[in-house]
Amino acid sequence: MSKITTELLLERAVPRSTRLRKIETLNLSKLQLKTGDLDPRLFSRLRHLQKLDLSDNLLDKFPNSLTLPDLRVLNCNNNKLEDVTALKQFPLLEELTYENNVYLTLNDDYKVMFLLQNLRLLNGKDITKLANHVRRVNSRKLTSKARCVTAHWEKFFRDQLPEKYTAEQVKSIKKKFLKSVQTNVVYGPSSLSEFTRWRVKMIAEELLACSLGLELNTDPEPEEKMDDNEEESTESPREAAEDMAQVGHFSSYINNIVTVTPSKRKRSHSKPGSGNKRSKSQANSKEEAEDVSAEPLHFLQCHSKGNSREDFKTQLWSCVFEPLLDCGARKDPIVSSSRTVATCGGESVCLIDCETGMVLKKYKVATEEFFSVAWTTLTMVVSDSRKKSHNILAAAGRRGIVKLIHVAADFCYGEIKAHKKPIATVCFSPTRETHLFTASYDKRIALWDIGIPDCDYNFKASQLLVLEALSIPLRIALVPTCPDQYLLAGCEGGCFAWNIKLDKEQKSRPFEAVFQFPDEDGGMTTSHRVDGLAFLNDDVIVSKSSKPGCIYLWSWSRSFDTKGKGCQRTISAVILAELEWSMTDLSYLTLSTCPAKEYVFCGDEKGSVWMYSLSNYSTVWSSAKGKRSERRIPPMQILKWPELRENGEQLSEVLINNVVSDPTFTYLVVLTSVNITAIWKKS
Repeated sequence: MSKITTELLLERAVPRSTRLRKIETLNLSKLQLKTGDLDPRLFSRLRHLQKLDLSDNLLDKFPNSLTLPDLRVLNCNNNKLEDVTALKQFPLLEELTYENNVYLTLNDDYKVMFLLQNLRLLNGKDITKLANHVRRVNSRKLTSKARCVTAHWEKFFRDQLPEKYTAEQVKSIKKKFLKSVQTNVVYGPSSLSEFTRWRVKMIAEELLACSLGLELNTDPEPEEKMDDNEEESTESPREAAEDMAQVGHFSSYINNIVTVTPSKRKRSHSKPGSGNKRSKSQANSKEEAEDVSAEPLHFLQCHSKGNSREDFKTQLWSCVFEPLLDCGARKDPIVSSSRTVATCGGESVCLIDCETGMVLKKYKVATEEFFSVAWTTLTMVVSDSRKKSHNILAAAGRRGIVKLIHVAADFCYGEIKAHKKPIATVCFSPTRETHLFTASYDKRIALWDIGIPDCDYNFKASQLLVLEALSIPLRIALVPTCPDQYLLAGCEGGCFAWNIKLDKEQKSRPFEAVFQFPDEDGGMTTSHRVDGLAFLNDDVIVSKSSKPGCIYLWSWSRSFDTKGKGCQRTISAVILAELEWSMTDLSYLTLSTCPAKEYVFCGDEKGSVWMYSLSNYSTVWSSAKGKRSERRIPPMQILKWPELRENGEQLSEVLINNVVSDPTFTYLVVLTSVNITAIWKKS
């Protein structure tokens, strides 16, 4: 490939041009270009260039003197960029994309937001709000650190400089000072340590320029890496670099919402296209003869890999409604519970307004596959020492890392390397807001204290407890009457209970009890996969196991004697009733409950949602002499999956991985195996 010539620039102009100075749009993608191919003398003639596409090349950095004074849009996707500071030479830049540059991280996002005052879109997302935060609030806090930088110079370095100094002496002291000040003037969360060191270095260089008359260093130098003293990792250096490059943050996100037309469902394995957005249901399905208690509201395709509209393979796994804050800021006057739900699947976590179908925020880590999300509300100290409650979202998955996201601030402020194998599920304690349980494929359930971040997002997480399991834990539930003492887990090899009381010295604990259930032959067994587990009320547990066509309801208090002694006891679950369900032998189609309304929900392998109303049974079950229901309880209603059509093609073979209602059963969120989030609303 020859280097860039005048003829090539004229040919690649859009539209083709006869003079360089007339070119406004230029496409130089897919030319195998390296940094040395960008000749500043040639580019300086592109005085009116506004849009430049350099995607799919081999650039590792930008030359410092390209001289494109009118550049507004720049695409650098799929290169090998290692630094972004040279982009400050384009002060009018409004739109910038550099996705799939594995060595760029969240820190580089913050650098370009600070350097480019006119930047509105970064990697296709509106960053106006976050950029203003970086430029004003963050920079104001860092500027306040200038006093610390000055004090550091005065205390440790000024006296090292003689009255008459040589250039070599200045260079040596400058190097030592810059290294020392970046190490000792600490600010902000660890995930932004590179950005803050970079800003501290800028402040220090400004100080030296004022004190010693030194010119500011305009050429970026390689920054020295800090020792993080992190735990041992099995990742290769390249994997680690790719992971760093994919540290994400929240941003507004309203694209890739699938347009669908529901009708009756047929089974085939076709792959449809999708449209842009669907607000209210445009269903033309044939109505069932039974009364409809819920109607489809939205069908959203918002977890696509790489935002592809052709992605109907990403599995969606977990969703949970955001808790209401005391201030009532999120409360709708008509809806008495939160209508914002967090969903996860594939590389992303989304926040969705169930009423409007709007995807409010999207958080993405391209090297991750998220399996579980959970909310907690922390009382944090804000900058003026006032206390304020904020909702924090924890998200975890295949990499064994828990991401902690301050949603209101659109900011992932930290992560916990919880396990070396994937995390199947997470949940917070209802009584201790900083206590987080993580259940992993390493056959352990860990209890963490995630701490409370300060106004600079510094936090300290610590492991409090490890529960040893015999097989992979799939679902966990804290016992409502004693959430600080007992935890239940549905595992690949059965259902187990642990004592989690923290006044015990033992930090690593075996299970205290394993529950046995009826098997298909009429006997009792402890060895079966339990892939659904939830409490219907303070005592009644709903669990789904490998026995086809059956969901069990059983009593915690009658099954488990909290005064019993000894570990690893085998206990027969006291069955209260069985729910009639699909005869499929497919696993991991989990269930959920709505305790306030005494509902149970479970999806099946045909895209249907089975709904059970159990309020008429709970009074009998609560009686000390309550007997087991002799016959299986049928669903109150089965919501049939509508046939989704786009361009004449059908979306079929839909598995319902999860179904969750808000606390008052106003909305029902359905997660599927085909990258569709369906939202139903109770009539």
